[in-house]
Amino acid sequence: MELKRFMPAALAVCLTALAGSAADYSKYYKDLPAPIRQVSEVSFPDKKVKVTDFGAVSDGVTLNTKAFADAISSLAKAGGGTLVVPEGIWYTGPIKFEDNINLHLERGALILFSENLEDYPVLKSDWEGLSTYRAMSPLSARGKSNIGITGEGTINGNGQKWRPVKRMKMTDGQWKKLLASGCTSEKGDLWFPNEKIRYAYEHQGDLWQKIHQGDPATMQIAHDFLRPVLLSFIDCKNVLLQGVTFENSPAWNVHPLLCENLIVDGVNIRNPWYAQNGDGIDIESCSRVLLLNSSFDVGDDAICLKSGKDKDGRERGIPSQDVLIEGCTVYHGHGGFVIGSEMSGGCKDIVAKNCVFIGTDVGLRFKSTRGRGGVVENIYIDNIKMTDIPGEALIFDLYYGIKPGAPVPPVTEETPSFRNIYINDVVCRSAGRAALFNGLPEMPMKNVVIENSRFRADKGFTLNNVDGLTMKNVVVDVPGEKITYGDGVKNVSIK
Repeated sequence: MELKRFMPAALAVCLTALAGSAADYSKYYKDLPAPIRQVSEVSFPDKKVKVTDFGAVSDGVTLNTKAFADAISSLAKAGGGTLVVPEGIWYTGPIKFEDNINLHLERGALILFSENLEDYPVLKSDWEGLSTYRAMSPLSARGKSNIGITGEGTINGNGQKWRPVKRMKMTDGQWKKLLASGCTSEKGDLWFPNEKIRYAYEHQGDLWQKIHQGDPATMQIAHDFLRPVLLSFIDCKNVLLQGVTFENSPAWNVHPLLCENLIVDGVNIRNPWYAQNGDGIDIESCSRVLLLNSSFDVGDDAICLKSGKDKDGRERGIPSQDVLIEGCTVYHGHGGFVIGSEMSGGCKDIVAKNCVFIGTDVGLRFKSTRGRGGVVENIYIDNIKMTDIPGEALIFDLYYGIKPGAPVPPVTEETPSFRNIYINDVVCRSAGRAALFNGLPEMPMKNVVIENSRFRADKGFTLNNVDGLTMKNVVVDVPGEKITYGDGVKNVSIK
């Protein structure tokens, strides 16, 4: 592969030596541009039970929370196995995993989570890279091993019962339908599912500190505002998500945090395009990850790598690393493949290849800001095809959330750094702008290499605060200026 030439000689190791027990997935680790550690197979005991064995009813009305809990408890006491969910609508409260449990949804199975928000108690958790409190996730596990969700069914988080909606994202008819329930902000530009969410949203500045401290009285006031991610797996090892559809989440859809040996294979992740914080998958401070042959159509970033926010993330100090993303398709999303903006623990040794972005707001999106800290390095992008991108095909924005004209601070541990990023064989048929590089003056982008690529867009490349950019065999097909040089641009090589 062309990108192998980018590797320092000390890193040029034989990938065949990395072959492990995951025989089914080993082929994806051949001829990679970087020596990342391979995932291992995730397996479960042979024992199988059906949720109906524990009294579950698939009428879409009966609350099956106890049946799911009893089934998982029984399986766990027997050493683990597979809990089979047959065809039907299985209405339930939260499902909590134990060791060695595989939740298997047969074709035609729909797990629909309760719209009674009181079914989800507030717990110690994480949100947007910070340690805080949130309502319990519909699907959750903490500190578990060998857990999975597999099959051909669908998991629906009933997210419309939690999420606010912006007026600007609705047609007149859709907005009118929303107004038949819930309430709106004083300006009328934001709809809320209930009055408690509206109150907490409008007073969040006064509530956040007490929420972070776990104040019980504040939790009662803010409960419905603390919408959870659909799937929260924290500090888990050997995780398999395969074949199922995850949709309509209250906030982020799938959020593995501090997990090791994670395989996500052939899943579909969907949210309404207007879903507030409706990310697809947020892989945070995880190691040895394979995301394979999956599709995304969501309301925010689609495939996103994170590692904690600001001081919390730096003190945790655990990067997302050894991640391989292969063969995924992204439709709507704020970004197709994204790193940041919560990346304070760093991201390194990441490969994203053979993916397609269709109508995604931005294609390849790297974002951070002052105060984050963290180092993003050794990122390898190969064979990405995209079309109908309203924004940038490629963007590096280290001014995320910073107002123009802000004073330039000294370099400290709070200064983010992006370096050693290698991009090969990117073809963008249409975009608003080919690329934007917006580094920090105190910490420019360093060593970015783009090869064998073609960008067709309304505008070309815009460069600010870049120290080391190599472009070789790159076509910038735009009607005007191909490359615009701003401040702090050094060591640019165009061949």
